[in-house]
Amino acid sequence: MRHPFQKLAQAFLFLVLAFLFGSAAGTAIAQEKKVGQVNGVDNSKMGAYRALAQHIYADFQKGDVAAAAEMGRVLERVWDKAEDYGGDTALSKTNHQLFEEIDKAMDLFLTPIWEAKAKPPDPAKVKAAYNAYLEKLKLAD
Repeated sequence: MRHPFQKLAQAFLFLVLAFLFGSAAGTAIAQEKKVGQVNGVDNSKMGAYRALAQHIYADFQKGDVAAAAEMGRVLERVWDKAEDYGGDTALSKTNHQLFEEIDKAMDLFLTPIWEAKAKPPDPAKVKAAYNAYLEKLKLAD
């Protein structure tokens, strides 16, 4: 069994690499409409968030709600640091309305997982919220 810190460290490293690859490919992506990927992560502004959400949802589907909740907290913290407090290029500064829509969709996706203490959340509701969150992320790519 892996220690929870290892999973957190792995997620952090994953995000750092995703952001590095994403920023290096930013110029090339602006010229193309098709978004490339590196190791399954979209080279787009929202690619790292999408990849984390996919991992969270996969953990939830496997019944590992604790891991999904832990990674959900990582997603929320990284999102807030980069897109709310991330300076002039942060989504909250460039398109505040879209930032709020994505933030709300993320909360609707993650909150049932975080609050799953005694009873697991309804899988259909989590799936619908997950899909809605991914659709909102597409608007910011």
